[in-house]
Amino acid sequence: MPTNAPTNFYSAVFFDMDGLLVDSEPLWLETETELMSEFGYQWSALDQASSLGGPLDRVGNYMSDLIGGKRDGHSLMLEMIDRMIEKFRGDLPFMPGAIDLINDLKANGIELSLVSASPRSLVDAVLANFTESPFVRSISSNDVKISKPDPESYLLAASSGWHEISNCLVLEDSLTGVTAATASGAWVLAVPHIVPIEKIGRVDVTESLTNWSYEKLAIKYAQDRLF
Repeated sequence: MPTNAPTNFYSAVFFDMDGLLVDSEPLWLETETELMSEFGYQWSALDQASSLGGPLDRVGNYMSDLIGGKRDGHSLMLEMIDRMIEKFRGDLPFMPGAIDLINDLKANGIELSLVSASPRSLVDAVLANFTESPFVRSISSNDVKISKPDPESYLLAASSGWHEISNCLVLEDSLTGVTAATASGAWVLAVPHIVPIEKIGRVDVTESLTNWSYEKLAIKYAQDRLF
């Protein structure tokens, strides 16, 4: 059990990866568009919105259905992963404010975990961009039986650090991720940018992580405790 858990702040903060930590949605769109064009299908904004947040096996099956089964969903999923790993190497774009917030939280002793619906290979490709990972642990789709929107990944992140999930904060961008975080019992700060997310119950909404800090989240924590 952690001995240095904060008493005036969330016990831990969990970051989603795609679209929250990493500005990867344009890369996913590029990859999906390229891949589907090889089968004569024009990938649309509606298709992208339908695929936001994964899980990737569902996206692969969705793509397979769109092209009349010319290629099975599993192989399409693996092809997307391979192409995305190549795109994740090098100068990876992070979402505005994400790195500054991570550094501020780390400086204040807050435990951070990365919780993604992507497979381990993609999570590790992102983590390779850090000289030293700021996350105590990372959870991928390979680490759970059921990925988001099921809450298992967030419950695992909490239990692995001996945290009460009801005192943890989740940062998410997709409806799939918010559904998982809400079902886990965590507090949620959503940063939607493709599909709208409603502010309700334990879910708060912001336009960007820019200007968010340990101090501002401490104020939010105090407000949440009154809920």
